[in-house]
Amino acid sequence: MNISTKTISIIGTGRLGGALALALAKKGFRIENLAARNPKTAEKIIQLFSDKPKILTPEDFSQISSDIIFITTQDFEIAAVAEKLARNLLHQSFVFHTSGALSSEILGALKHCKTGSIHPLVSVSDPIIGAEKFKNVYFCVEGEPEAVKIAEKIVKNLGGKPFFIETEFKALYHASAVTACGHLVALIDVANEMLSKCGLSAENAQKILLPLIKSTVENLEIQNTAQALTGTFARADGETFERHLAILKKNVSAEALETYLQLGERSLHLVKEQKSNKENLKELREKISLAKKNLKC
Repeated sequence: MNISTKTISIIGTGRLGGALALALAKKGFRIENLAARNPKTAEKIIQLFSDKPKILTPEDFSQISSDIIFITTQDFEIAAVAEKLARNLLHQSFVFHTSGALSSEILGALKHCKTGSIHPLVSVSDPIIGAEKFKNVYFCVEGEPEAVKIAEKIVKNLGGKPFFIETEFKALYHASAVTACGHLVALIDVANEMLSKCGLSAENAQKILLPLIKSTVENLEIQNTAQALTGTFARADGETFERHLAILKKNVSAEALETYLQLGERSLHLVKEQKSNKENLKELREKISLAKKNLKC
């Protein structure tokens, strides 16, 4: 099957929907329709097409008959869109949503279609810039077997790398992604708070920490998490931990201190894998436990 000959409609022309439309068009797919609550959003996107798609409003779903349909709306809208499509769509299409947290089960109303979900593990903040970001990106794919096969071909056409999970684990997958991305940003904000207490501005603190953060990510490209761990907890250095604890108590928020302690405890799980000094490890674990108890966390 030549997947690029299939026609496509995209419902929800925001950042991700717009980026997908542009990226798929560049790979030779024919984008028939862009459905948007605000037509002006879609109008900006279609200016970049040589073969311009038709712009639809949510009231025009009866006009959709594409081979493949992407629902790229916000999560809370997906079920309603699926129900509306089910009432109007006569074609036996492949229908995918792009939510990270929801599984294909949310498309249950589309019983006459083959349904699945395709979620790119990449941050898309702008449709035009985002259209260039899919190469070498991992895409989480799940759904009905026939839909999964089509999804795999679409992802590979975009230059991405598909991987597959069972439907029941979709929310757990998304929690992992949020921890690696959103929580990473929050963690860096905690580090910024600590460094800014040394007399630096928050902006300079982040600028100073970024090369260190990048070097850690580079290490993770060639090492597992236990191997990439460095610093106080990797050495099971109880004396340095106590100095950290004393200065943190005086200068940062309880939330920042709790984050330090919780992640310190997690770090010791990694240190255990590296078979560090067991006695030092035990003492440091006890010190963390006591500090958490005193902080009531």
